[in-house]
Amino acid sequence: MADTVLYEVSDGLATITINRPEAMNAMNTEAKVALRDAAQAAAADPEVRAVLLTASGDRAFCTGQDLKEHLASLAADRESGEGRTMSTVREHYNPIVRALTQMPKPVVAAVNGVAAGAGFGFALCADYRIVADTASFTTAFAGVGLTADSGISWTLPRLIGAGRAADLLLFPRSLKAQEAYELGIANRIVPGAELAEEALKVARKLAGGPTVAYAALKESLAFGAGHSLDETLEKEDELQARAGASEDHVIGVQAFVAKEKAKYVGR
Repeated sequence: MADTVLYEVSDGLATITINRPEAMNAMNTEAKVALRDAAQAAAADPEVRAVLLTASGDRAFCTGQDLKEHLASLAADRESGEGRTMSTVREHYNPIVRALTQMPKPVVAAVNGVAAGAGFGFALCADYRIVADTASFTTAFAGVGLTADSGISWTLPRLIGAGRAADLLLFPRSLKAQEAYELGIANRIVPGAELAEEALKVARKLAGGPTVAYAALKESLAFGAGHSLDETLEKEDELQARAGASEDHVIGVQAFVAKEKAKYVGR
């Protein structure tokens, strides 16, 4: 992996760190490729039971596309007539979003600063967002003449409703941490100095939990968002059968009956 994104696996937890603090963790091509590869590696690794997505520094989580590189690419497109610049959505952003949202394990985002554009989208891909009290969110896209990408037109209205999502997309503005919490974007707000510790604690707890059940919960929530009640009930039946057949289910029931703490194995 390139050092624009750091990747580490320890005790079932994969930590992915966007590592361009000098550029507000903006995504140049190298960083997009590295983040895509890291997310896909975490999704495919059976030893990984949870993922922590974070960023270096305390100014920004990710400010989306590196606009300096983007501007140079647009100029090259005008000269060549190839129009390759916007293929980054298909080649980079879409695979990142799919890997984070569809992996069968929970993803925690530790949002340490500004999350803008695709950075906001990446944060929304997580199942749980812990946010520094100094962090902020903005859609940004319309401010530079673009529409939504990084899955934000799917994730944002499901969290805050279609009307509020349209407002934030049409009229980009900075959402401070408290407002993001009140809207349902942030799950927890902590002092900036405590963010790394708190996020690691939550991610490690999930990495030690019933992985099959967590995967089923992610799938169930995604399915229920776009299907009828009857279809969702059928899906719940299917997924509950899967979770009920897992070793972790037996471990959990045994621990509950014995009044002990369950030691899940992730299968």
